[in-house]
Amino acid sequence: MKKPNVFMLAVFAAGTMLLSGCGAEKSAESTDSEEMSMEEKPASETRASPLRTLEGTAGNSKLMVQYGAPSVKGRVVWGDLVPYNEVWRTGANESTFVEFGSEVTVEGQKLPAGRYSLFTIPKASGKWTVIFNSEWDLEHGHFQYKQENDVLRVESSPEWLTDSQEQLSIAIESPGIVVRWEKLKLPIVIQ
Repeated sequence: MKKPNVFMLAVFAAGTMLLSGCGAEKSAESTDSEEMSMEEKPASETRASPLRTLEGTAGNSKLMVQYGAPSVKGRVVWGDLVPYNEVWRTGANESTFVEFGSEVTVEGQKLPAGRYSLFTIPKASGKWTVIFNSEWDLEHGHFQYKQENDVLRVESSPEWLTDSQEQLSIAIESPGIVVRWEKLKLPIVIQ
């Protein structure tokens, strides 16, 4: 009487492994095709601050940006949620990163091809500091930031708009990369 139960368990286990294996192959194939896409990939719906990835061209370089997109949610952003005069990960969760396919000029200074985390230092008035750091894969953003890994620091002039944008966005558009959140527009010139 026990043999049929063992046989049924073996058949069930084999079927489960076969189905799991097929699903894994399909998942790997879809990941490869997603990486080749030249448009914004869909945001992850399970995160409070969805992870966004986009690709484009700035100057003469191919460019990829990945960031967590937080929302205002009725909070005071500048000077409170994001303090002035402190390094900010320019997004949410893990560090935002930017990858350049070739050397570029950022705000008039050369930056070699490569992948960099993107940080900013917001100011209550005047220009903001924009930082490209060699440690691009930081799980907790600015909490793991180390200034000695900075590859380039430049300054960019923020623009303050009358309309508010609920969710942070980073776009690849003229004049290079543009960060928008709440009433901020921060253009970063890339040639």
